[in-house]
Formats: sequence, structure tokens, C-alpha cells
Amino acid sequence: MSGKIFKFHNDLDTDQIIASQYLLLSNLEEMKGHAFESLDPEFPQKVKPGDYVVGGENFGCGSSREQAPGVLKALGVEAVVAKSFARIFYRNAINIGLPVIVCKELPDDVETGDEMELNMMEGVVRAKGNTYSCTKLPPYMQQILNQGGLIASLNKEEA
Repeated sequence: MSGKIFKFHNDLDTDQIIASQYLLLSNLEEMKGHAFESLDPEFPQKVKPGDYVVGGENFGCGSSREQAPGVLKALGVEAVVAKSFARIFYRNAINIGLPVIVCKELPDDVETGDEMELNMMEGVVRAKGNTYSCTKLPPYMQQILNQGGLIASLNKEEA
């Protein structure tokens, strides 16, 4: 899985991912055009399916809105890689099937526009000729993500 990096700062708030006024829109398709609007108004046009969002410490802090990881997934973001995540953002992302990967060293070494390759099964990220260790997802979590998230996974079990 290779894609372009879009790098953001420490303590990135969910309101910076999708501002509260856009929560009034009826669905993620309408909301996704406003992702990161206060930081990079052209992000929705620049990001392509398979690209990555990279952040520092405490990515996704703030309110517990599920729409924050939802708009990233709707835009085709392959995964969010950060030094650490706010717990509620992490849980919301897994619930909807957006991979969130902890990688302590990567964010300091890369910039927006760099190419990155992620192997979640091995727990490895490659960028700028370097290899970084990151969260190695256990098989059960990889299965949850492959099924579209925890909710989809549970719905499949009930069927």
C-alpha cells in the first residue's frame, strides 16, 4: 500500500478534521469536501484514494464525533499514522474501518508530499529510504478492518 503523505501537527482536534458546522450536512459524502478546511482548504481535492494522513501526538483529540474518521475514510485515506491517538478517535476509526497506526518516529522524518508504504500485517512503514516499526495489527483486528469496521463485522456475525 503506497501513497502520498499529508502531514499534520500535534494535538490535531476533531474540529480541525471536520468543523462542527458541517455536521449539519446529511451525510459523509457532503461533509468530506470540508475535511481539514481550516488547515488546508484544498485537502479534499488533493488527497487521493490510498494516500495517508500522518500526525504527531494526540491525533484526533477533542469531541467524540464519528464523522472525523468518517470523512477521512470517505475520501479514500488508506490509514492515519501518528505518534499517538486520542482514545475516542482511535475507537471511532476502528468502529468504521479506518486503520489507525501508531508509529513514533515516522512523523518527525516526513513531510507532506513524501511517498510512504505501509504493511499493517508486518507492522512496518517505509518512507524516504527508511523503515519504521509501527503498530502490528493482530489478525482479529485486521479482520475487523477488512470487514469494514467493528459495526460491519458484528453485523456479519449476526447474519
